[in-house]
Parts: sequence; structure tokens; C-alpha cells
Amino acid sequence: MKKLMFTALAVLAFTFANAQEEGFTKGSSFVSGSFGFNSESTGDVKDNSFNFSPRAAYFLTENIAAGAKLGFTSRKQENGTDPEIKTNEFTIGAFGRYYFTPATKFSVFAELELDYNTRKVEVGNGDTKFNGFGIGFAPGVNYFLNKNFAIEATWGALNYRTFKQDVSGAESTDNFNIGVNLDDINFGLVYKF
Repeated sequence: MKKLMFTALAVLAFTFANAQEEGFTKGSSFVSGSFGFNSESTGDVKDNSFNFSPRAAYFLTENIAAGAKLGFTSRKQENGTDPEIKTNEFTIGAFGRYYFTPATKFSVFAELELDYNTRKVEVGNGDTKFNGFGIGFAPGVNYFLNKNFAIEATWGALNYRTFKQDVSGAESTDNFNIGVNLDDINFGLVYKF
């Protein structure tokens, strides 16, 4: 019985020691991002979209990471009779994360982000430009597969977005969202330096 308990304790200690090497520490940095493509068609109606969103961060302390992010989304809609609609959106932003368990294989964090967005919508020969900003809060988790790679999941729990057409006297479109369903979960891959 003593041998069994000693062996279990040794395995647990070894696992904990290895997990410490795989997590984040002060001075660590990471890159991550997302990429997506969607294509839908029904007869002459077509809707294609593409998005790319890289991000990078640096650990200022054992628990706090600060970073920057970019985003590009392009969408093209056709219905066969009306002029096609092209939408391009560019995002630049900053984010901060507080990690509750940074130096372990499994990390839990809370993220706060602030974004600036610019959008151009082309319909036929005309175009309309929009500018806006957003702020969001999301909890998340990381699980390290090895020393450098981790799988990440965030849940877009709370955000506010506003857009305004780039003309004098335009009214803004405001969106407040509290996400409590599985559509608000985002998965990604993280590379730690």
C-alpha cells in the first residue's frame, strides 16, 4: 500500500513539474489568431466570406498579459438580379488578459478588449464607409499540448459595438450583446515563445 501511495505521489509531482514548464510565465509572449472561410449558395444567390485575425501578447507580470490584434473580413453577396454587395472591414485593437493559473498546463483567464473598426460597403458603382469601436469581455481557457503549443477557447460573453456612417449627420448603430449560447465559443491555437 505504501508503494502504491508513493508511486501515485511521485506521478502527481512529476505531472505538476512538467505542467509548470508548459505554462506562461513573466516575460513569455504568444501569438494566436483565427482564420475562416464560408461559402453558401442557393440557385443564383451566393454569399462568400473570408476573415483573418492575428494577435500577439506579452506577459508583463506572472498573471497579466497585454497585446495587440488586427482583423480583416471580406464578404461578397450576389443574388443574380441586383448589383452585388461587397463588404470589407478592418479592425485594430488592444487587449489585456488576467490569468488565474498562468504557470500550469491548464490556464483560465479573463480578457478585456478595445477595438477600432472601419468598414466599406460597395453596392454596384457606389460605396458607403463606416467607422466604429467596440469593447468586450470574455472568459477563456488554454490547454498546453506541449511546451510551445496550446489550444485556446474563449466565450464572447459581453460586448458593445457601435458603427456610424462616415457622413455628416449620420446616426450610429449600437449593439449590446450578452452571449450565453454555444455560438459564442471561439477555438484557436496559441504558440508561446
